[in-house]
Amino acid sequence: MLKTVWSRLRRARETRHLARHAIDDAVWQAVLDQLPFIARRSPEDRAKLRELATKFLADKDFSTAHNLPLTEAMRASVAAQACLPILHLPIALYRSWRGIVLYPGEFLIRKTVQDEDGVVHDVAQEASGEAWEGGPVLLSWQDVQPSEPVLAYNVVIHEFVHKIDMENGEADGVPPLLRRLHGELDQDAWCAVFDPAYEEFCHHVSNVPDAQWEEFAETSLLDPYAAEHESEFFAVCAEAFFVAPLAFRNEYPALYNLFSRYFLQDPATALAPPQQRHG
Repeated sequence: MLKTVWSRLRRARETRHLARHAIDDAVWQAVLDQLPFIARRSPEDRAKLRELATKFLADKDFSTAHNLPLTEAMRASVAAQACLPILHLPIALYRSWRGIVLYPGEFLIRKTVQDEDGVVHDVAQEASGEAWEGGPVLLSWQDVQPSEPVLAYNVVIHEFVHKIDMENGEADGVPPLLRRLHGELDQDAWCAVFDPAYEEFCHHVSNVPDAQWEEFAETSLLDPYAAEHESEFFAVCAEAFFVAPLAFRNEYPALYNLFSRYFLQDPATALAPPQQRHG
């Protein structure tokens, strides 16, 4: 009896907590107006995404740097984009950390890198996003906001997919695979498709002539930065999968199918004209 009463009280407290973070109708509509790859989803997907984003906002601590004002519209936009990859995955994939920091624009991150001779250097690099293992996600608000399409760019999806990748250890391009959700898609099955695609992309990037590099970088669906590491390839491909799914499916069908199996989504079909949705 006591346990039942305690459970009811806890549920009531959680309901009140979520209600305090409910996304205003006008704010949610503004998110949809700014993000067409979300607006084109089915009403069921959008409703579930709004519910997930509400839970996300109730669980995360937002802060800003350099006196950037923080608004509910900013929080809702980040939450919606961050939750799209976990639309059909457990929200627990995001529960090992709490902080999200928004900068007005690009920010400096300091790293140690080792050169070909084994010498370690401290370097400072400009970044539009950074996901820390066990720590916060840092984002440039300037880069979060919608702009003219550049490749299949989405810094929020990129960094939060890194967070998913980190849930089973160091980011390596192999996300946590859950038997109850992914069935026979285990690590071996994932790598059998992912690794050759990564190697082929790296080979392609490394063989672009200098004279054609600028044109290639501007027209490639996948940012050439994806060749830096398997984890970056995973995150960049995820950007394309969610933001430009039709193009990603056409250009990288095997990867598209792999990502569809992992994220349990088929965004290219969701964005296709009605007469093609069941084809």
